[in-house]
Amino acid sequence: MKRREFIVHAVRGLGAAWVGSRGLAAWASSAPALTKKFSASDTVALGHTGIKTSRLAMGTGTIGYDHHSNQTALGVKGLSELLLNGYDQGLRFFDAADAYGSHPHVAEALRQLPRDKVTVLTKTFSRDPKSARADLDRFRRELGTDYVDICLMHCVTEGDWTERYKGVMDVLSEAKQKGIIRAHGCSCHSIEALRAAAKSTWVEVDLVRMNPIGAHMDADPKTVAEVLGQMRAAGKGIVGMKILGQGDLRARQDEALKYALSLGLLDAFTIGAESKAEQQDLIRRIGMAA
Repeated sequence: MKRREFIVHAVRGLGAAWVGSRGLAAWASSAPALTKKFSASDTVALGHTGIKTSRLAMGTGTIGYDHHSNQTALGVKGLSELLLNGYDQGLRFFDAADAYGSHPHVAEALRQLPRDKVTVLTKTFSRDPKSARADLDRFRRELGTDYVDICLMHCVTEGDWTERYKGVMDVLSEAKQKGIIRAHGCSCHSIEALRAAAKSTWVEVDLVRMNPIGAHMDADPKTVAEVLGQMRAAGKGIVGMKILGQGDLRARQDEALKYALSLGLLDAFTIGAESKAEQQDLIRRIGMAA
């Protein structure tokens, strides 16, 4: 995402968070207890893709744009060690993107792990077939792997994106047929794009913004949940993001995590920790959710 686009999204999200803060209090006071225990390391299936991974994905893109993020600021050694620490705790899902600049960091962690034990998700901003094909070749070189488990079209916003960018979709479909990727889909940044993704048979995995106050989301939580219900019924893999509202819910993490777990709509969700202590605390909080 370009810096100007990032600032616009951030300002909109802050407004949503301000409007929705009382919504979280109302939800928290009436939310029923969870009916089962959850763990960050639970093995989950991503829709009908055949991909099984951990419930919690390790995000590498907090404030991620222009090939930089809070996680990549840790350096290759720092972030790879954070990923390896998560792996030691049972986390098997690495959430990367070209826009975050996190491929070298993920590659360093992968170099020390059995490749088939880790799910690698990355994202391309390409909007034309030639660039998308070049991205797939470059991504694999940067990640040091022969294949990518999930490749998403990053930050789609147009309601007609499934028609407008069909050429890119065809490239990713071809890559799946050749074993270059295992599944394809998109990350959505508007309710119109999310609705189009729900209707598209091509979308196998969707990365969607979801939290109880509507911070940095495509629409209010109720509206988004209705669309996710359609996606789930269609067998799509649904991975939640912005679970903590890009930091707006940092002081109310337990409520936000309980919300994500209670929905029955998210197969998994991604959160970017910035230290081993923060990662351990997040894992603990998910295990203690009730």
